[in-house]
Amino acid sequence: MRPVIIGVAGGSGSGKTTVVREIVKALGPDDATVIQHDSYYRDRSGMTAAERAAVNYDHPDALETPLLVRHVKSLLDSRPVQVPVYDFSTHTRTARAVEAAPRRAVILEGILVLAERELRDLMDIRVFVDTDADIRFIRRLERDVAERGRSVPSVVSQYCESVRPMHLEFVEPSKRHAHLIIPEGGHNSVAVDMLITKIRTIASGA
Repeated sequence: MRPVIIGVAGGSGSGKTTVVREIVKALGPDDATVIQHDSYYRDRSGMTAAERAAVNYDHPDALETPLLVRHVKSLLDSRPVQVPVYDFSTHTRTARAVEAAPRRAVILEGILVLAERELRDLMDIRVFVDTDADIRFIRRLERDVAERGRSVPSVVSQYCESVRPMHLEFVEPSKRHAHLIIPEGGHNSVAVDMLITKIRTIASGA
């Protein structure tokens, strides 16, 4: 059976991961494959540390989206794919990869998944998680410091110089492509339940 492709977009720190977690919990881990757009950041190992630090990682060009598109098409053809593993502390792609299997639902998560037409065209359901900017910034700050080894000044600087401008230019406008906009992210249980019901309906062929 053809997998259901779900795109979950929204600003950095909007709560996309919480929504995805609720979907997986409802469907069961054996019925859902999650692929993060962040895994497809381009390898910067050929650049110096200073050059890597100067890259705008919030621009669509920072991601190797054509590779993700090929991987989604492979999953639609019931073929597993090797998802890259990215090291955010060094801005390089590691030599490792994680296999993603074609399951009943394939969830694509990332701030820019709805901004890319080639990805949108492969999706059965397009979701935008909408959360206030101040909450998103606090969540991003906490995540980047705790999980990605960043300093507070570097996170603040990046937010002002690239995250916010790129959100306004690419992420926010992509909201118009969504079938469903979820305010408050995974805490909006009514919207999440409606989304899960729709996924099950499509997956069952009803």
